[in-house]
Amino acid sequence: MKSHYTYTIYVVYLLFCLLITSASAQSLIRQSTDDRNTPLQPEENGAKAVSILGEAHYLDKDDLEISSSDYKVSPSNQVTGMRSRPPMSYSLKMESFNTLLQSNNTERYESRPFPVGGYNWSLIVYPNGNRQDSGSGFISLYVAIDNSTFVAAHQEVFADLRFYVFRRTERNFFTVQDTNVWRYNIFKTMWGFPRVLPLDTFRNPSNGYLFNGDHCEFGVDVTIHTPFQRSELFTVARNFPNPRFTWNILRFSTLLGETYFSDVFSIGGRNWNIQVNPSGAVTGEGRALSMYLLLNANERIRPYEKIYVRAQLRVLNQRASSQWRTIERPIDHWFTGPGLGWGYHEFVPLADFRDPERGYLVNDKLMVQVEMEAISSTRYFPS
Repeated sequence: MKSHYTYTIYVVYLLFCLLITSASAQSLIRQSTDDRNTPLQPEENGAKAVSILGEAHYLDKDDLEISSSDYKVSPSNQVTGMRSRPPMSYSLKMESFNTLLQSNNTERYESRPFPVGGYNWSLIVYPNGNRQDSGSGFISLYVAIDNSTFVAAHQEVFADLRFYVFRRTERNFFTVQDTNVWRYNIFKTMWGFPRVLPLDTFRNPSNGYLFNGDHCEFGVDVTIHTPFQRSELFTVARNFPNPRFTWNILRFSTLLGETYFSDVFSIGGRNWNIQVNPSGAVTGEGRALSMYLLLNANERIRPYEKIYVRAQLRVLNQRASSQWRTIERPIDHWFTGPGLGWGYHEFVPLADFRDPERGYLVNDKLMVQVEMEAISSTRYFPS
């Protein structure tokens, strides 16, 4: 008898332990599943316009709390003004605004979807203000994105929003926008302003927002920001290993042609020439030595590319003289194509140049020089 009683107690104890273990296991499994399904919390954003967390399309409004309390608001980012141009993306005209205002079952009005930038958007109006976003007593305006148009779950869409409210008395639109860009994703599908206009201001007929008794008009511009696909990098190089090129022109008096070019020389990754007109060119013809720096005619340059050059052109004095020195003139120019140059029609008067006492023409030899100080380069992506 005692043995049977002991056995019965033992069986009851085992059943009790199994019950406790099963309950604990269910609790553990449920906790693990809940953690896995918990939505990510939104990050803080410094935009003035108050963000609305995740009131995504196709979610029951009562299933998701709309609050801006977790976001830092900066009034300085909000920009308002008046504009005569109507909205570009969408216009919503109402002829029964007061009916919505007095309805107990209409918290907000949502427009049909309209496409911008490959996504579907909706303009949302809260006639009595979005109370869950501190908008009571104001007109609240928002734009929601249809998250089914996202290509991937982690995708983000950056957009600029400008809201419009038509003002009949002035025949223009009151506008409000934010200086920061709005970031849409599956957790943040609606952005906007809870306090666009005070409701009393909006309903006062003298202000012109509500006209013909019950008519009004709202609108929005949605501008999508897409990452740039093409770019360029502009750089100016200085301190070249060999910045100078000197050209010795022998038997100068025998040069009968109008124009002479130096050999090709390379500085700063580009090929150049010096051009000299012994008897002058243009305004210097017959009066002065003309000299120019040229980008070599065979140099390859991309369409629209420009090369900035800062340099010094010189006619060297070949004698150590305290009275007559090297003649130097600056170049500060943008070269826009091969074979094009920049310089001086009247670099040095022929009378001074040919005076043997001045030391510019010695033993019928002329020495000219260019010293490069800065040369730009531009890289294009994709190349």
